Amino acid sequence: MASTVQHPRPHPDPRPRPLTVGFDLDMTLIDSRPGIAAAYRALSARTGAAIDVDLVVSRIGPPLETELAHWFPADEVPAAADRYRELYPDHAIAPSTALPGAREAVAAVRALGGRAVVVTAKYEPNAKLHLAHLGIEPDAVIGSLWAEAKGEALREHGAQVYVGDHLGDVRGARAAGALSVAVTTGPCDATELRAAGADVVLEELTAFPAWLASFDAGRAA
Repeated sequence: MASTVQHPRPHPDPRPRPLTVGFDLDMTLIDSRPGIAAAYRALSARTGAAIDVDLVVSRIGPPLETELAHWFPADEVPAAADRYRELYPDHAIAPSTALPGAREAVAAVRALGGRAVVVTAKYEPNAKLHLAHLGIEPDAVIGSLWAEAKGEALREHGAQVYVGDHLGDVRGARAAGALSVAVTTGPCDATELRAAGADVVLEELTAFPAWLASFDAGRAA
C-alpha cells in the first residue's frame, strides 16, 4: 500500500515588507502658496486673464487644469497650463519654503531603513525643482497624479503609508491600500480629513517622526 507523503504547509513570511512612505508635496512637505501666487500673477499679466490669486492659493491640491478652468475658457486651458508650467521655475521655486518638520519627516523614514517617495499632482520637473531647492531628497518623485491615480504609484512602490493634506490624498492612500496619515497644514481641517477616511490626523509633520517610530515598532512586532 503506497504511503502518502505529507508536506508541511508553507508558513507566511513573518518579516514585514521594507518600510516605504509616500508624501504629497504642496502643503504637506512645502508651503508653495507664495510661489504659486507669484506664478499665477505672472500668468495673469501675460494672458490678460483676471485671476483671484488669493482664492487660488486657498484651495491648492487638485490638478492645475482644474484650477485654470475657473479662469479660462475650456478650449484655452491646455495652452494656459503649458504657459503656467513654463513660467513656474522663474517665479515659484524661490518663494516657496519647507513646512515645519518636512526634512525631519523624510529623514525619519531613512533612519528606519525605509524609502521615501513623493507622489504629487504637480508637474514632475517642477516638483523636483522645489525639492532640490529646499534640500529634501526623496528616493523617487512621481508627478501629475491626483486622488485615486496616486494609488497606482503608491502600489508600484510598495508604500504602506501615504502622508498628505487633502481629501484627494486620503482617497489616494485608500486606493493603494495604504495607511492614510493626514496633516492639517493644507486647505482641509481635521474633521474633513477624518470624515474622508484618514487613519491618522496630525497638526503638522513635526509630530510625524514619533508616530512613525511607533508604527514601525508595531510592524516589527
